[in-house]
Amino acid sequence: MPATKLKKSYFVYLLCCADNSVYTGITTDLKRRLKEHKNKTGARYTRAKGAINIMYTEKYPNRSRALTREIEIKSWLRTKKLKLIQSRPY
Repeated sequence: MPATKLKKSYFVYLLCCADNSVYTGITTDLKRRLKEHKNKTGARYTRAKGAINIMYTEKYPNRSRALTREIEIKSWLRTKKLKLIQSRPY
């Protein structure tokens, strides 16, 4: 029987930081990534700002689509990010 390769899903997430800023990132494992941010082993931004919790997620079938969406969201002003979070919270 041929081996089947499991496809990973990728998630774009918005994270609330201790200074009330919003961090945007991608991952294949939301729980692991939040733990990394909280343990200060994640992104440099969240090491400095302190991670609180994930406020919003979107699921994508591949890394390319997730990265495209991450870049789009990162270009937005804070007010637009907050509207997105309010539209469908995590």
